[in-house]
Amino acid sequence: MRRELHTIIALVENKPGVLNRVASLFRRRGFNIEEITVGDSENPNLARITLVVGGGPQELEQVRKQLEKLVEVVKVSDVTSDKIVAQELALIKVKAPSGARSEIVHLAQIFGAEILHVGSETMILKLAGEEEKLDTFIKLLRSFGIKELARTGKIAMVCEGE
Repeated sequence: MRRELHTIIALVENKPGVLNRVASLFRRRGFNIEEITVGDSENPNLARITLVVGGGPQELEQVRKQLEKLVEVVKVSDVTSDKIVAQELALIKVKAPSGARSEIVHLAQIFGAEILHVGSETMILKLAGEEEKLDTFIKLLRSFGIKELARTGKIAMVCEGE
């Protein structure tokens, strides 16, 4: 049975150790974090954590309740069913011998990727977008040989008026 993935956004106090307490909560409860992204929010005193976790409705409810019990957690929202805008960022270092560069540049243009660095045998590309777009771009670049790949995981916002 395939586990359902849920997107949870938590606003937490922007203090040292908070991320560790959130991750420890998941570890102690045996929940797997598929993706986690942490960054500043509109309030300098709060950080925004976007989590993608697997599980059924009861597991998700337990996760939400456990998160809300942490003193540093200000708000927890399950945005799985909401209309959201979600994006990821990927940096990809790909093998790029001179004979393959024009094809890599063409792929970058098609996908809207930015070329950040061109070396003697590699290129570093940046692409932001939805998960499926990144997956497709990375799959196409694999034929050239990916030397390094860094991917942020999902960040999300609920659309207004929804």
